[in-house]
Order: sequence, then structure tokens, then C-alpha cells
Amino acid sequence: MNQPTKSSLSAAQAQLVQLLQAVNFGRVEALQVTQGQPSFDPPPRVIQKLKFGGGENGPRAEFGYSDFRLKHGVVELLELISSIEKGEIRSIEIRFGLPCTVEFE
Repeated sequence: MNQPTKSSLSAAQAQLVQLLQAVNFGRVEALQVTQGQPSFDPPPRVIQKLKFGGGENGPRAEFGYSDFRLKHGVVELLELISSIEKGEIRSIEIRFGLPCTVEFE
């Protein structure tokens, strides 16, 4: 993917990006992948981290944007998912609304 934007994504990819932004800090577990696309049937498990003392809890500001350029980590995650015909992303660790580590089968 070359400098993609949110509007250039499939509906399933855009849904995943919005989920990452909504979680902000935490994990998405058991995300199914079918034909290189994230699948939300069954829905993945979402684990939220809350930061005490005025931390950045709540969704990212970008959550409400209709379009923006995707950060490199998001592009890498989507490229990984597109390479999987059928499988499961066991865990996506999310920091500041971006994927930072991934475990997959």
C-alpha cells in the first residue's frame, strides 16, 4: 500500500482502523481474517487499558475524521492481514490508537 488514506480502505479495513482509534490503549484479540480482510463475525475481543492521573483515555481525535493518511504501523498491519487467506490475529496491542505488536496464526 502506498500512502493510503482511510477513504481508500475496504469497509472491513476502515472498521478495524476505527476500532483501533476507539480503543486507543489496549488490545484486540481473536480477530478473524478471511480472504485477506478482517472479519467481525464473530466479533473480536476488546480489552481496554485506562490510564489514571489524566491519561489519554477515550477514543483518538481521528476517530471522528472521515479521511486522513494512515500511519505506517496501520499500513503494516493491513499488509499483514492482506497476506493471510484464512486465519486469526491472536492479539493486536494498541498504543495511541496505533498497532504496536501483533500475534497471529
